[in-house]
Amino acid sequence: MSQFQTDLTQGSVFGQLLKFSVPFLLSNLLQALYNMADMVIVGQFGGAVGASAVGIGGQVTILIINLISGLAVGGTIMIAQFIGARRQQEVERTVGTMFTLYAIAGAAITVIMLLINPWVLRLMQTPADCYGEALAYLNICMGGTLFIVGYNAVSAVLRGMGDSRHPLIFVGVAAVVNIVLDLVFVGVFHMGAAGAAWATILSQGVSALLCLVYMLKKFPILRTGRADWAWHGPMVRRLARMGIPTALSNSVTAIGCMILQVTINGFGSTVVAAYTAASKVEQLTTQPTFTFGLAAATFTAQNAGAGKLDRVKDGVRKATVLNLIAGLAAAVVVWLFAAPITTWFVDPGETAVIAASVQFLNIEAVFILALGVLFVYRNALQGLSNAVMP
Repeated sequence: MSQFQTDLTQGSVFGQLLKFSVPFLLSNLLQALYNMADMVIVGQFGGAVGASAVGIGGQVTILIINLISGLAVGGTIMIAQFIGARRQQEVERTVGTMFTLYAIAGAAITVIMLLINPWVLRLMQTPADCYGEALAYLNICMGGTLFIVGYNAVSAVLRGMGDSRHPLIFVGVAAVVNIVLDLVFVGVFHMGAAGAAWATILSQGVSALLCLVYMLKKFPILRTGRADWAWHGPMVRRLARMGIPTALSNSVTAIGCMILQVTINGFGSTVVAAYTAASKVEQLTTQPTFTFGLAAATFTAQNAGAGKLDRVKDGVRKATVLNLIAGLAAAVVVWLFAAPITTWFVDPGETAVIAASVQFLNIEAVFILALGVLFVYRNALQGLSNAVMP
């Protein structure tokens, strides 16, 4: 096990959960923040129309990211289980098969989305004043799908091996790159939503490349051979059985948000901007609950693979406690500071946008605790290879 970053089958359950979760949480927050930088900078330089275009295009992009990250969770859980069981050959084969399968899936998603993007935006009843910018944003983001797949695939491998610290470092680098490019493309060259999309995709590419280089240098067992990259039918089926239900679960949530977006689009750019801003704040406030849930999945998978079911039960209980504490803290912050936080994404003079955003956030905060419990138990079941029930 010396080749693995963190063995979650040993030591204090609470300590191991925190050791794994904190870097993972910071990584997710950074990723959410640098994605939000698109809207903040476009909103400042392009007004409500530009921010609305990023928000609408971003809803579709989030659907695809949720689909890809759901597939990646299947790989994380399988790798964690094999590490817990000390089955090195299966770890290598899982990594090779993952990369082959996800590369094919990424290429297919790119082609399909580029063909149907105009139809999707029309189906969402995108307001005419921001349709052009929304389409440009969406086309560029979908053209870079392989970068998104690459980052999620490599991060899934590292986290399955218990390493949540280095994905944090690489996301931090990508966040700086994204913000600098946002300022250059949007602020200097006035490229609007398209500039924000280019900044996002290029920064994702940087993050994916850094993760891959580190993985190959740090973990010799992951330098897979040609045989590992072959199409292993049983391994592909197992990855699909673990990943597809999670991807569909994530996608159902994103599709629900898209349906809601269709209704909101009918109220015009002001309300669209308010919902978009509130959604960005919601992403921040729910990151702790999301993170502790995924930590529960990796912890459960490693310990289930090692046959340590008592640690599985203890880990689920402690992850639930952590999630409830984080959820309560997030709810209090939202209740107290919804209005000033909203001004991160819209001009303080947009009083109608801020009022509608605050109304959304005050209602949303009530349900954060329930969401945290859901995430822990759903992910723990996935860590036990039960991907269908969640």
